[in-house]
Amino acid sequence: MNPTLILVCGAAILCISFGARAGMGLYLQPMALEYGWGREVFSLAMAIQNLAWGALGPFAGGIADRYGVSRVVAVAGALYVVGLVSMSFSDTPLLMYVNSGFLIGLALSGTSFAIVFAVIGRVTPPEKRSTALGIATAAGSFGQFALLPITQLLISRYDWHVALIGMAAITALIIPLALTLGGRPAAHAGPAQSVGAALREAAGERGFHLLFWGYFVCGFHIAMLTVHLPAFVTDQGLKAEHGMTALALIGLFNIVGSFASGWLGGRFSKKYLLSSIYAARVVFIALLVLFPLTPVILYVFAAGIGLLWLGTVPLTNGLVAQIFGLRYAAMLASIVFFGHQLGSFVGVWLAGHLYDTTGSYSGAFLVSMGLGIFAALVNLPVNEKPLAERRHAQALA
Repeated sequence: MNPTLILVCGAAILCISFGARAGMGLYLQPMALEYGWGREVFSLAMAIQNLAWGALGPFAGGIADRYGVSRVVAVAGALYVVGLVSMSFSDTPLLMYVNSGFLIGLALSGTSFAIVFAVIGRVTPPEKRSTALGIATAAGSFGQFALLPITQLLISRYDWHVALIGMAAITALIIPLALTLGGRPAAHAGPAQSVGAALREAAGERGFHLLFWGYFVCGFHIAMLTVHLPAFVTDQGLKAEHGMTALALIGLFNIVGSFASGWLGGRFSKKYLLSSIYAARVVFIALLVLFPLTPVILYVFAAGIGLLWLGTVPLTNGLVAQIFGLRYAAMLASIVFFGHQLGSFVGVWLAGHLYDTTGSYSGAFLVSMGLGIFAALVNLPVNEKPLAERRHAQALA
């Protein structure tokens, strides 16, 4: 397999997948206004989406590890198209929960980082792997930067129904791109180990659990801000275009941040970089709590949080591959990513619930800051040394 072709096509898939999803928050207010829903209905649908994405990810990863990434991504791409089209006709909370929640969540489980990273990691030399994952992560951020303005333009010029159909047409490109990702992983991609043995080994490693809960916080932050930041901005008296611009700036600056994170992860301790990212997030979220919101404050926040936005992804996935090897990388990374999606579920729902009950997002931001401190600490005890090296050292002792 051609590593460059796989990196380019994998990056394009992530660009489209995350670009379409990044605009979900732009639909919150027009849908709520048209159907008379509170924000908690939309928030719960997005929470279900995140939970389905995370819960089904390990199954999608296991299938990809066994039968090949291209088949899984192609089917998931088709489901993504169906989910977006169905969302455009969802006029009851139940339909929202099924279509934008479960169906798009199922699609995302097969078109997101863990599965695409697994095939990129297998064909990339170890010394270049972290940088390659950073490039692929940056592509997801570029999708956010590129597709958000298109989504907002379609909503403003036409309506949110047309915007969803337009995003579905773009998302259909995932299907042909998936065909370049190859079939089953080669037999030499890792040690001769069963799925059950790999799961037991991971469950017995403390670092696996620490990465899981650190990723929980990442998911809480990203989902809450992606869905609720546009509404928060207009609540504070700014225009909808300010919120769209802020999300686009997050995507733009994360192109730099993701690439830098991947590059740094190949040269320095990944766990210390993760801890630094979570601590820095606390500082930028505090801007929204401590100062009156102006366009300048908003854009400073967006640029800063953008540099940190998905920087956790190449580092966390890189640590999973580094510690456990590549044979079951898609499955194990998907399990850790389930922690991310649990956090997403809690973050997106809790912010909507707190807003509907208190009329403010202040409580959600304070919780985000506390969790950021927790994540900065919980990554520090992770043992970065590969398990294979540890076993070898024990055998020689």
